[in-house]
Amino acid sequence: MCGRYATTRSEADLSLLFDATSVTEALGPSWNVAPTDPVPLVRMSQRHGGRVVDAARWGLLPPWADDPRAGARMINARAETVATSRAFAPSFERRRCLVPADGWFEWVRDGRLKQAFYMTPRDASVLAFAGIWTMWREQTLTCSVLTTAALGGLAEVHDRMPLILPRERWPEWLAGGGDPGALLQPLTPAELEAIEVRPVRPDVGNVRNNGPHLLTAAEPVAPAEVTLF
Repeated sequence: MCGRYATTRSEADLSLLFDATSVTEALGPSWNVAPTDPVPLVRMSQRHGGRVVDAARWGLLPPWADDPRAGARMINARAETVATSRAFAPSFERRRCLVPADGWFEWVRDGRLKQAFYMTPRDASVLAFAGIWTMWREQTLTCSVLTTAALGGLAEVHDRMPLILPRERWPEWLAGGGDPGALLQPLTPAELEAIEVRPVRPDVGNVRNNGPHLLTAAEPVAPAEVTLF
């Protein structure tokens, strides 16, 4: 799963990168986004006639959810079942979005030790996670990030990864409808090679920690046991 990530670009920068209009107040950068945090997303808006940068609570809340705390369990939607899931299918069909990110975190356990890794583009370009959104009780915008089976070297860190969409796939994803098989294609081997897997300090494991130091490369806690890339 993807349970922590970094998103540090301003709404103005995201507007330029995604050719969108910002319709939200500035959230500020976060190097340690956690479930239920407010996060930026890019979605289509009929009112504004195109793409908008908006803010949503991370953890999708279906209209029938009674308790907002349920969103903490719905931060991710599996690509394999998103088109048929009662909770996610309506949003997958009609309310898809892009979730901008700098990179994401996963952990490898070695006995009692856990090594944190940060996955990020080698060229520091923006990532666009495939996302879905919905409005809960007509007042709270919420979202989930789609995940897929990890491939290549990324699978040695975790068996799941965010579904990442290259720029040329953004229009089709945001349009709604379409063939699920084509929409949910994973990255190509060449695109996967462009992602660095970086060992980082364990500080990111505490949601109270935030700041660019969390992304700094660090010696792994168990170098004899943890695979580096």
